[in-house]
Amino acid sequence: MKLKRAPVVRNVLILMGILSSAVLLSMALSGLHDDNNPFAMPVFILAVALIARLTDGYPYGIAASLVGTFCVNYMFTYPFWAFDVTLTGYPLTFAMMLAVSLFIGTLTTQVKQQEQLRFEAEREKMHANLLRAIAHDIRTPLASIVGASSALQEQTLSEEDQSALIAGINRDANWLVRVTENLLSVTRFTGGDVALKKTDEVLEEIVGSAIVKYHRAPDALPVQVDRPETILIVPMDATLIEQVLINLFDNASAHASAATRIDLHIRQDGDRVILRIEDDGAGIPPALLPRIFDGSARQGSRSRPDDRRGMGIGLSVCRSIVQAHGGEMTAGNRDGGGAFFQFSLPNSEESHG
Repeated sequence: MKLKRAPVVRNVLILMGILSSAVLLSMALSGLHDDNNPFAMPVFILAVALIARLTDGYPYGIAASLVGTFCVNYMFTYPFWAFDVTLTGYPLTFAMMLAVSLFIGTLTTQVKQQEQLRFEAEREKMHANLLRAIAHDIRTPLASIVGASSALQEQTLSEEDQSALIAGINRDANWLVRVTENLLSVTRFTGGDVALKKTDEVLEEIVGSAIVKYHRAPDALPVQVDRPETILIVPMDATLIEQVLINLFDNASAHASAATRIDLHIRQDGDRVILRIEDDGAGIPPALLPRIFDGSARQGSRSRPDDRRGMGIGLSVCRSIVQAHGGEMTAGNRDGGGAFFQFSLPNSEESHG
């Protein structure tokens, strides 16, 4: 398998940096003793363990073991600044050091492999949950579209009834378009490395655009925005962050029982911008909160008893997008009633790391 250049450079820099630090630390500790340095060997074993843990694969840990063995022999064992394996017991000592170093490298590599397997298992579980959510979301709108179109074809209806059926078809078709957009985002943010095309954007403009698009829906709630007086410039993929806001607004419209408004609070906290979307509805059932973002959560609709709209896909996509920007998303219930969804975005490229 061909290694990517960036990971190789990173691994080499880690290798060189830790070994150089080990050399400098051992030289400083040598000042405490006039003859052989008793600290050099454990210092280099620790260095090898760190290198094996922080780099990818076996080669860097093995290389660190060999370099560490040479440095202890050449620099910190009498005769100094000379390579000598003739001392009694010396070959066995360094053979043990190499064996211990290789063992540590193997162990840490296995730990990383287990972590990767666990990550893959969690991702597969999320994919399964998303597929179930998708099936739930598209089944009822499709049945409604088929029924309405059949009625228009087969029955003689009044203009008022025809208009109502056409409006229903349009509403359900638009919802399916939204589900499709969310599904495309899921495939983008759960398939591996994500390369965002971020540009500096005026946050208030993105928020305003999202509100305008959200208010095109017939069941949209009024949105009140509380923003700071200063203009906030945030590096982002504007289309994706706009989708996050629209999805969160839509979620309040569909699931916030008895809600009459949505409040959006924007504030700056150090090197991050915090956006908090609140509603005045009945809140989120406590049993749903632990899995609200995993794609499997279902909640009754605010205005549709058939639960036409699922909440899992949109919220899972929103969190994936925010995390790809270097932020985090949380959800909960307000003390005064209603639910909130809050997410953060780094307001500079330097703070994304």
